Amino acid sequence: MPKVVVLGSGPAGLTAALYLSRANLAPTVLEGLEPGGQLTTTTDVDNFPGFPEGIMGPELMERMKAQAERFGTTFVLDEVTEADLSQRPFKLTTSMSGTLEADALVIATGASARYLGLPNELRLRGHGVSACATCDGFFFQGQDIAVIGGGDSAMEEATFLTKFARKVYVIHRRAELRASKIMQDRAFANPKIEFIWNSEVTDVLGEGKVAGLVVRDLEQDTSRTLDVTGLFLAIGHTPNTGPFARWLGHDDQGYLVTAEGSTRTSVEGVFACGDVQDTIYRQAITAAGSGCQAALDCERWLEASH
Repeated sequence: MPKVVVLGSGPAGLTAALYLSRANLAPTVLEGLEPGGQLTTTTDVDNFPGFPEGIMGPELMERMKAQAERFGTTFVLDEVTEADLSQRPFKLTTSMSGTLEADALVIATGASARYLGLPNELRLRGHGVSACATCDGFFFQGQDIAVIGGGDSAMEEATFLTKFARKVYVIHRRAELRASKIMQDRAFANPKIEFIWNSEVTDVLGEGKVAGLVVRDLEQDTSRTLDVTGLFLAIGHTPNTGPFARWLGHDDQGYLVTAEGSTRTSVEGVFACGDVQDTIYRQAITAAGSGCQAALDCERWLEASH
């Protein structure tokens, strides 16, 4: 039986594993050092179909993992540190298990949202600190919140959040935005958005949830407290492609490039799904959908090549 390895255990990796195991391919999943992916740092998930009352992020991932295990998926708590994709079987060096070989590879290692790195910001992730307005904006009805960033994503998220929030502060380190003119104009025209220029957040206040921000004016070198109950980071994502970047086609941000209408990468037998190749949607349900596609592509490729 060909050995199929899935890298990553978020919605994309677990869905790929489910489909592969139901095809009797007995995949091995290397879970990474954050099993379950970004959803494990999310509290309420209200937009995943099939859960009308919502579900906690960690519970959703545990259920998806159990479903894949039921059909014969093997899970290993490990991550790939080096890869040799020059020939098959592919050789994968991991941080704990040594070297693995794979006849086919599904890469679902995701992308990590960039954070400021403040201790309280990281502590309060999922409790008022978020990197996904689409996921969490609904929970801030009638509240005052802040968005950090100056690009198109920040303007898009700030504008989206005005559907729920009473006021949205956009905090930016410079005196002008990097966003495209159309996105700037849309944000400037929104009466709910207020810009705080030449400023940075130096601390996030609150015990169990966000209760305010300490904002430093970079020109005046003065600090003040901003009364908000939510902080949204929109300063980009970093795709987790380190060991594969030299082997696989990727864009200038490092996201893996797949063939149009497919999850095939530039190397035969290697497939990519989820946020590691998605620069647009980045939702749990779209990641799961692409995981299904990757499994089907992988299964068909194995049938044709073996």
